[in-house]
Amino acid sequence: MSNLNIGVLSIQGDVHENILAVKKSLQKLGYSGTVCSINHEYQLSNLDGLIIPGGESTTIAKLSMKRYLFKTLYDKINNGMPVFGICAGLILLSKHVNDKNIGKTNQIHMDLLDVEVERNYFGRQQYSFESDVEIILHNPTKIKGIFIRAPSIKKAGKNVQILSKLNDSIIAVRQNNILATSFHPELTHDIKLYEYFLSMLKKINSK
Repeated sequence: MSNLNIGVLSIQGDVHENILAVKKSLQKLGYSGTVCSINHEYQLSNLDGLIIPGGESTTIAKLSMKRYLFKTLYDKINNGMPVFGICAGLILLSKHVNDKNIGKTNQIHMDLLDVEVERNYFGRQQYSFESDVEIILHNPTKIKGIFIRAPSIKKAGKNVQILSKLNDSIIAVRQNNILATSFHPELTHDIKLYEYFLSMLKKINSK
């Protein structure tokens, strides 16, 4: 594959920051590719990979359905398109979603990533924080995690690779074509996770 076509779902969240991080990663890795905002269903047809950024997961789900994106997104990811879900993106991809304050929710989600996730696990907006975290990418490494109304993964299925924990909370995972984190890598200058996602994307799409 000579040219990668990567999208950032642009309904809500740090869209610009994610686009910049992908562009920097493409340049650093020497990959040929383009990255664009995704707002409509027709834009999904030629994508090689997608980032679902943070934001408010319920709003992103509802607007995705209103714009006829949700079903096509589900189909493409279920058929193997690489996706990187960040915070709200993690919640949308998950099979089981609860909330720390209200328990079981009627949250719309894709039921693709075999994890049980708890929204708002680390507290609401005023309890946002930064922490150095150790993560297994190609090799174990350290990156800075920024946690904003962040979820926690409480359980992970047998086919889910746990990439990082913070204390007893699972905060980064991979399942085949799905990469997901509780924290926001786009808000730091560290692009290791984006490089990992692009390497993963390139490998999957070259099969």
